[in-house]
This record gives sequence, C-alpha cells and structure tokens, in this order.
Amino acid sequence: MDQTKQEDEYGYNLFPERNAVKPKTFIAQSLFTFNHKCQVMLQFAMETSPYAKLLLSAMKSSGCTVYKDRHFSCEDCDGSVSGGFDANSSQIVLCQNNIHQQGHMNRVVTHELIHAFDHCRAHVDWFNNYRHLACSEVRPSRLMGIRAANLSGDCSFSSELNRFNFGLKSHRQECVRGRAVRSILAVRKISQEEAGKIVDEVFDSCFNDHAPFGRIPHTNKDAKFATRHYESRDRYYANV
Repeated sequence: MDQTKQEDEYGYNLFPERNAVKPKTFIAQSLFTFNHKCQVMLQFAMETSPYAKLLLSAMKSSGCTVYKDRHFSCEDCDGSVSGGFDANSSQIVLCQNNIHQQGHMNRVVTHELIHAFDHCRAHVDWFNNYRHLACSEVRPSRLMGIRAANLSGDCSFSSELNRFNFGLKSHRQECVRGRAVRSILAVRKISQEEAGKIVDEVFDSCFNDHAPFGRIPHTNKDAKFATRHYESRDRYYANV
C-alpha cells in the first residue's frame, strides 16, 4: 500500500508535525503562545488530575515510566482532533491549537494515558488487529475505543447531558459502543456493519476491563478513591 495512503487511513494526516509538514503561516505565528500554554496545562494535569496521577503510577508499576519531556509532545493538528497516541514512538500528542481549557486538557491526557497504559501492559497491535483497535483506539482522540470511552468520562451522564444525549437503560453502553464503531471507521476502510461486528465481539471483555481504576470512575472523587486503593494495594501483604 502507498505510504501516504496508509498514513491517511491510520489517521496520521491529522497530525502534520508527525510528518514534518510545515504549519500554516497564521498558526505558526501563534506557535509559541499555544505551545507554552499547552506545556503549562499539561504539567498541571499531571500534578493535580486524579485520573492522570493514577494512570502515571500504574504505568510506572508496569515498567513504563512516563516522562513529560519524552512522552508528551504539544503540536498543531488538523481538524478538531485533541490528541493521539503514536505507538511507533510511544508518545502522546496534545493538539495545542485545539486544547484551550484545563478541563479539556485533563480529559485528553487521561484518554491518551489509557492508550499508553494498554500499549505498555498488553502489547497492543494497533495497526493489524481490528479487535485491539476497537478495545483501545490509537488515534485520533476525538474518537475512541471501548476502554477510553468508558474510563475517561466521555460517556458519563454529565458529559452526555451536555450534548443533550440521554436515555435510561444501557445508555452508557450504547455511547461507548457508538464511539468505538466511529473510531474504527475513521481510520480503517471497512463497512459500518463490519466495524459493528468487531466491536460486538470484544465489547463485554473490554467494557468490563476497568484496569487500573478497579471500577468505572464516574467523578474525580471516584478517581481519587481508586488512586488511594491502587497505591495501598500491597500494604496488606507487606504486613502479613
């Protein structure tokens, strides 16, 4: 397959700096401002977000310590994407021209760290295994696999209410499933029917995989509880 065509299908065209494409002039003029703000918000997210703190701790325990300067990159992106995880370089891309609020940064960092955690612990085959892709998509982060949609808070009741999407029975599951299907369709040339079948095959196992949170964190309070639980997980055995 032609390399350019393959990169387009994988979503790399949305991240021009990954391909050494010169940014547009008006974006380049604001590059320093965007980058500085992105770096400041990233640091704040890593230090204060209970979701990010837990994932960073879990990554370290799994032998994949995350370093801010090595594993995060603030870049300009095309379209409305907010970020992505580049499996080739094990690097999280944060779209500095599309992330303007701290809350948004916290959600994107959480989302991408879930992918990084899965990449670390499960040796995910992002490019050839569609089932792996459905469970935890690699890019872009405006779309997401099952685990990212379920654990990042994007399909929480409050998030859906803000979009005027709400229902009763199994609403969260439908939100997660829909986002996973759209994620596959965005980066792979397959039919919607095939994408839906792939998601259905792995949905139960991936939806019920809450690692490293232990359970679905619905609020920051839940995430803080999960962090304390995770950090104290070995104390009982140490005192036996």
